[in-house]
Amino acid sequence: MITQQLQITNVTLSKPQRALISTLESGREIITTCTEELDTKAELPELGSDPASVRWKQVTLDSSKQTVTSQIAAMNAATAEVVTLTSSVHDEVDHTAVGAAVHTITSNLPEMTRGVRMIAALLETDSESNSLLLATRSLCNAFSDLLSAAEPEKVAGPRPNLLGAASKVGEASSAVLNTIETGHHHQSQDLLLGLAKAVANTTAALILRAKTVAARCPDEQKQNRVITAATACALATSQLVACAKVVAPTLDNPACKEQVTAACREVGRAMQELLAACQDANNDPDLQDSIMNAAQDVETALGQLQDHVRTAGQAEVTQHDEALDIILTSSDKLIASHGNAAEMVRQAKILASATTTLIQYIKQQANDSADDDLHHRFLAAARQLADATTRLVEAAKTCAASPNDPQSQKALLDAADAVRRTTNSAASNALKKKIIKRLESAGKHAAAAATQCMAASQGAGPYNTSMASQKALITDCRDTADVIPRLVEAVKGTIHNSDDVHCQQSLLIACNAFLTPATKMASSVKAALPTVDDPATNLQLSNCNRQFVSALSELRSALCKAEEACGSGELENAMHICTELDQQLQGLQQVPANQPLPGETLQQAMSDVTNLTKTVGAGLAQLLTAASQNNQEDCGKAARDTASALQKLTNSARAVQATTGEPQESLISACRTVMQRCHSLLAETHQLMSSGAPPGSSVSQSLTTSARNVSQALNSTVGALPSNQAVDEAVVSIERYTSSLEVRLQQTTSTKSYAVLQEELTQAAHRLEAASADVVTAAKSAPHQLAPASKGMSNALGEVMGAGLGVASTQTQEVRGNIVISLKTVSTASSKLLTTAKSAASDSSSNKTALQQAARSLTDAINGLIDVCTAAAPGQNECDSAIRAIQATKSLLQSPSEPVSNASYYECLESVMERSKSLGDAMTGIANTAKNLQHENFSHSVKEASSAICGLVEAAAQAAYLVAISDPNSVLGRPGLVDQAAFARAYEEILRACQILRNERSEQQQVLSAATTIAKHTSALCNACRTASTSTSNPVVKRHFVQSAKDVANATASLVKEIKALDQDYSPSNRARCSQATYPMLEAVENLYAFANSPDYAAVPAKISPKARHAQAPITDAGYDIIDGACSMITSAKSLAVNPKDPPAWQDLATHSKKVSDSIKSLVGSIKDKAPGIKECDDSIDKLNLNIRNLDQTSLYVLDQNLRPRNDGNLQSFNEQVENAGRALLENIDKVRQAGKTEAEKLSHAVIQMTSYIDPMVNAAIGSASHMMSSKMQMSMLDQTKTVCECGLQLLYSCKESGGNTRASHSHTDLDDAADTMKETLQELLSTVESIATEAGVVSGLIESITTSMNRMGDRSAVSQVDESYSFVDYQTSMVAAAKEIARLSQEMVSKISVDPSQLGQLGASVAHQFNKLAGETAGAVYLSSTPDVATRLRASVHELGQSCITLIANGGACQSAPQDTYCQRDLAEAARHTSEKVVHVLAALQAGSQGTQACINAASTVSGIIGDLDTTIMFATAGTLNAENDDDCFSDHRENILKTAKALVEDTKTLVAGAASSQEQLAVAAQNAVSTIVQLAETVKNGAASLGANNPDAQVMLVNAVKDVAMALGDLIHATKAASGKSINDPAMTCLKESAKVGPDHLPLQQLI
Repeated sequence: MITQQLQITNVTLSKPQRALISTLESGREIITTCTEELDTKAELPELGSDPASVRWKQVTLDSSKQTVTSQIAAMNAATAEVVTLTSSVHDEVDHTAVGAAVHTITSNLPEMTRGVRMIAALLETDSESNSLLLATRSLCNAFSDLLSAAEPEKVAGPRPNLLGAASKVGEASSAVLNTIETGHHHQSQDLLLGLAKAVANTTAALILRAKTVAARCPDEQKQNRVITAATACALATSQLVACAKVVAPTLDNPACKEQVTAACREVGRAMQELLAACQDANNDPDLQDSIMNAAQDVETALGQLQDHVRTAGQAEVTQHDEALDIILTSSDKLIASHGNAAEMVRQAKILASATTTLIQYIKQQANDSADDDLHHRFLAAARQLADATTRLVEAAKTCAASPNDPQSQKALLDAADAVRRTTNSAASNALKKKIIKRLESAGKHAAAAATQCMAASQGAGPYNTSMASQKALITDCRDTADVIPRLVEAVKGTIHNSDDVHCQQSLLIACNAFLTPATKMASSVKAALPTVDDPATNLQLSNCNRQFVSALSELRSALCKAEEACGSGELENAMHICTELDQQLQGLQQVPANQPLPGETLQQAMSDVTNLTKTVGAGLAQLLTAASQNNQEDCGKAARDTASALQKLTNSARAVQATTGEPQESLISACRTVMQRCHSLLAETHQLMSSGAPPGSSVSQSLTTSARNVSQALNSTVGALPSNQAVDEAVVSIERYTSSLEVRLQQTTSTKSYAVLQEELTQAAHRLEAASADVVTAAKSAPHQLAPASKGMSNALGEVMGAGLGVASTQTQEVRGNIVISLKTVSTASSKLLTTAKSAASDSSSNKTALQQAARSLTDAINGLIDVCTAAAPGQNECDSAIRAIQATKSLLQSPSEPVSNASYYECLESVMERSKSLGDAMTGIANTAKNLQHENFSHSVKEASSAICGLVEAAAQAAYLVAISDPNSVLGRPGLVDQAAFARAYEEILRACQILRNERSEQQQVLSAATTIAKHTSALCNACRTASTSTSNPVVKRHFVQSAKDVANATASLVKEIKALDQDYSPSNRARCSQATYPMLEAVENLYAFANSPDYAAVPAKISPKARHAQAPITDAGYDIIDGACSMITSAKSLAVNPKDPPAWQDLATHSKKVSDSIKSLVGSIKDKAPGIKECDDSIDKLNLNIRNLDQTSLYVLDQNLRPRNDGNLQSFNEQVENAGRALLENIDKVRQAGKTEAEKLSHAVIQMTSYIDPMVNAAIGSASHMMSSKMQMSMLDQTKTVCECGLQLLYSCKESGGNTRASHSHTDLDDAADTMKETLQELLSTVESIATEAGVVSGLIESITTSMNRMGDRSAVSQVDESYSFVDYQTSMVAAAKEIARLSQEMVSKISVDPSQLGQLGASVAHQFNKLAGETAGAVYLSSTPDVATRLRASVHELGQSCITLIANGGACQSAPQDTYCQRDLAEAARHTSEKVVHVLAALQAGSQGTQACINAASTVSGIIGDLDTTIMFATAGTLNAENDDDCFSDHRENILKTAKALVEDTKTLVAGAASSQEQLAVAAQNAVSTIVQLAETVKNGAASLGANNPDAQVMLVNAVKDVAMALGDLIHATKAASGKSINDPAMTCLKESAKVGPDHLPLQQLI
């Protein structure tokens, strides 16, 4: 019976209700698990008592407290949301939103549990730990009760159960927060509850009066309306009180504030409805007054509550604080408005008013002070501020009088800056403290939002249909989580030491370090959203990401202002950090760390040390470049980055010491040397920047020397790593062998036979090759084995040396010399291999290709030694060398996880085919030459066969790697900003060439060859720098690469000049100058190499899955078979070369040849079968066909009018899903296109990612259509979605045909057409969805598009898409139009509030479109801006405008949904005002970036006015009324002045024309001079014409007409100059300028007329 009842209940529940019940059930299971885990605290390994361990404990404790607090706040906000959403105030409960709130609770609980257990483990006493665990278990039980009360069947029951459960959550969370001592204030909590009760009391009074109205009302309908409104008001009030109780402990959290504010607005709306109902139902004036008074009391109580909520968590604001806030805000606005004189003057007035208030406050403090010294200091500060304010007022007056004068605007800016500095000084750095406080707040909120986003991301895992996007998301979450403790520590430091400059700098560093991974995480969340198929989880993740993006934007803005205020102390702070780190390292020398911190391993610590030395080297290279350019900003950033890397280096060195359990004296000592030398370098840099010494001065040269010393210390640090010491010892041992070769050869005598010596050498060579293979294996996969492997290799080389010398002792003098050379070659190759192995083992993320190359070089060297030392039958040595070379390639096939070459997949296939043909020819040659005893040709064929087989194996290994990374379960690598391996090769070649040039014995041909090598590689480096500068979005990195390329090019040019002189005359002086010229060139290359070698610019290797390893097997197995068969084949050929008449040998050769041939066929077949992406294309095609069938079926339901509305969502939610999936799909189309054309290994990933968005888009489109009222709209939605799927189908067919093969060009056109068509149809679908959404007031898609545009402004793709044929003026023109349109639309939105609110959504869409256009142009304008300051200002102003547009559109959507809501109307008007202000800032930034063009615009306007004035003068002259003021005036008095002024104008116009190709500042000066001269000339000519007298009107008219022609020509020239500014010499605008110059003022007959 019970079962039957349950079944009936389930049938009556809707799908969202069933989903909610499922969420609640899984939530209770999570709560049960968490409660069980809270029986014990976290287990931690034993920690030491050294400062690093103590600091780790404190940082972990603080970050855990912050995380737990933010999670409790989020769960409290979600609890309040459950209360709100299940209220009967709403017509229908949104079960999906309730599920999202519940999911917020359940996804935060596990993380909170871990955090609480960690805190419990770190607390001092067991009693504190137990109290915390007990309080947290109580909180879990409260949440369990809440989830039980929130079940759909129970929500309709007694509401007090839910409200009571929610109140218990608030009480329990308060208890937990009290236990962990987070510092939340009971006073604020009690005040909130008191204010909420005050609202309840005033509402109760209002309801009592409403009852009186209802009782007296004779109209039953009106009476019922009053009763209904009163009931709704009471329910809204009870809901407000319940929310206040829940969120009171965590009110300073934005989400909690939002819940209380929303509840207040709900009460306000209900009160307005009640008031309207009462007024309609009552005619008694006294009762109406009573009702109005009661309503006013409610409104007052609500206002007080909202004010308290808004200021929660903030210090009490005094008059002093208000004045400081106004000064800070108005000065920021004044600076941002540079170029807009009217706005600057307006802000100056506000600023002056605020400073006056502050002066009065300071004077009051002086009067209240009993201390005479303090009294005088206050008065002096007030006096200074008053003087600065006076200068500000005078500058504002001047600017108002001359609004177009750049100098007056600059003077006003300087005066405002002086006021700000003086205020800061007078108020004890109060302005800086406020800025830091804002940054602290933004940092805390960003960390809390990140925590929420990470919890939501973890919770979305089971519901994400795309494992690739989920893996990427979790990886980014982990990277962000790693930097949160540092941010929390920095915030805590500034809270406790707000005046400490070093704490402030640490906060700036921590915020910068947080932003990079956090921004990447936000992007990953956005990419994962469309593939999360659970509606509640999707909604929670979407909300968390929206809050996270907003918090990041606030942090970015606060950080920018903080860097401006505190950015001048980076060098001093870096020096301070170096001193502190040196002291820490000294402490580690005295008391070594013997306990590693949790999570530390030796391998990771060693890898970190290696990478961080590179990072420090790159930072110092950047520092040198910035110092040489006297760039204070870049210098500070480089110092900050270097200091951060040095801190991490110290921590990693400590980790090495702790994990080995040994003092590591050499490593710690080397690190101390690094710190000391870095301090010296920073001090010298500070001295150089302070003194303003020109580049090339003695201080600058000293800086270069200090940097070289730091570089040596960094190399010593890497060499001091445990495994590296053993390698270095082995290298030293090898060098000792090499240096003693000559002496040992003279002392070596042997009694053994030559054959025995040959055999010993061969065996020793085999042992050396085996030892080298051990070194390679250790470096790649077992770094802890590198030390014994290196020692074994050193010993093996010693044996080779001994055996080689033994052979040499029996040979002639000439052969001895060749053997010694070969032994040295083997020694050098061995050292190179060990050095490369050391680098590869220390850096686990490095590419191991160089390791394979070094191993192959050693094999070649050994083969060369064997050839020289052994005398054997013809062809025997060649066969042995071939076998060794082929065997050496076997390591390439051992689970290929790195690229062997740059070959694409189909190039590998072609290489295999070509090599197989070459091998076939070589095998035929071996057989024929062996049969005919043609020994020389036999040896040649063997070498060809060896080369072909090695090439085959390399191609097979590369193909296997590409197959592995193309597997959907693998993670693709990421290319680096530069090819660091290519940089390393170029550097080595240049270094070798420089050594040749410095060698006095070098011959002419060697010198020329070295010059060619240097020119080739420096050119390649410069090209790589140019590519990197255009690829990066970091302006500092961009400038550094450009400057480095210039330095290398200039130094190379100087060297080439000296080489040419040396080529003409090989005199000692020319050779010395040539040798000397190599030093600056090599120094420039070294600096570039150090900078480019930073791990930040390195490629990220791919992560290959076990399934991908299995997919490699057919290719690698075929490769192994080829190697085995080839070795056996050459062994058979070796015997045939001696005895060609041996039939068994011929049979063996044929057998092994067939095996090789079969293996090659198998390899070719495997490569063809494993072609990447083909299977994925087929699977995706099937999915798309299924989706198309579903759409067709749905269309039939529509035609039959049988499409039922789906109850798992509403129109808004489905449209949001379509929009999210569609935008994600749009971003992936070009990736599929690129992969289909040239990147086969990426095709499967791209196709799977694209298809993963199709399913949710189609599903949401069907759901959206089911909620539409019009069948026409339904069919439109379904047809457009189907068209997108069909275009996607065509794209997949084209991709499958092309397959990523570069040479399949015949299918590339079809692929491009399919991709373009799909983008067009998708844009149409998104436009349809957007129009539907905006009509309903849903603006989430518009906000998302603006956010995307804001994020794209600074990424690489935006920079790479800049059209360099455009000038800054072109971008400026487009941006000005878009910005002005945004301002117009914002004002139109305000006007539509009361007239036609239904238009607000469409207007919001227009605002979004205009901003997206503006943001798209910003990347080009920033790229082409004249100065870095202009670029920074422009990017910041557009970003702030984007935030304002988001607020405007969101408020517009809310106002459209509730057109009578006065709160929404007020918010929309305020948002429109802010938007207009931000538009002004953007326009001012654009104007500041084009001073020259703006000056031209102003000049053209002035010239136009002059022409009008001259027309008036001509009119008076024609009428005969133009008379001189002085009757004695004659024309001769003016003639010279006219001529002189005309000549000056000629010179000014020449400068103006030249200004088109100059800087904006030079153009501005030229335009201002030209217009000043034309004004003077016009006035002088008018006076001269008047002196001719009224009786000579013809002469007057001719003279004035002449100057009018000059003015018109100048106007045309100014317009042409403006259009040509910044353009290339071949641009049509330049041609127009040249034509205008030909008819300019200097070509007009003014002088001839005179």
